Amino acid sequence: MDTESVYTHKVRVRYAECDRMGFVHHSNWPLYYEEARTEQMRTKGITYKDMEDDGLIMPVKSMSIDFKRAGRYDDLLNIEVWIEGIPEIRCTFKYRTTNQHGELLNTATMELFYARKSDLRPVRIPDIIKEKYGY
Repeated sequence: MDTESVYTHKVRVRYAECDRMGFVHHSNWPLYYEEARTEQMRTKGITYKDMEDDGLIMPVKSMSIDFKRAGRYDDLLNIEVWIEGIPEIRCTFKYRTTNQHGELLNTATMELFYARKSDLRPVRIPDIIKEKYGY
């Protein structure tokens, strides 16, 4: 992992995101990752909304999460996100989540691909996005 390319997003766990055990329900983690990924893009000068308005989308191809510890109500999550490799059509985002105590909660991988919104046909990553990410 190139530490210069890592973006850290902070999220405070809300009560409604927890299950009866008091843990962050597993269905919330992809929402946290999406928020971290889109905010990372925003820091590069790209908004997902503008991409979609320009006819480009990034559907999820696959996702995996490796849980180490439970996230809990009121934890301050630090979600690190970075892109693995140099994307062409597919783009692999990696995630590492710790809590306010520095404890590793989980790691995740999400593979997305670039596609035209109009017909869902895969396309190569646009030059403007390559430039913003330094590829």
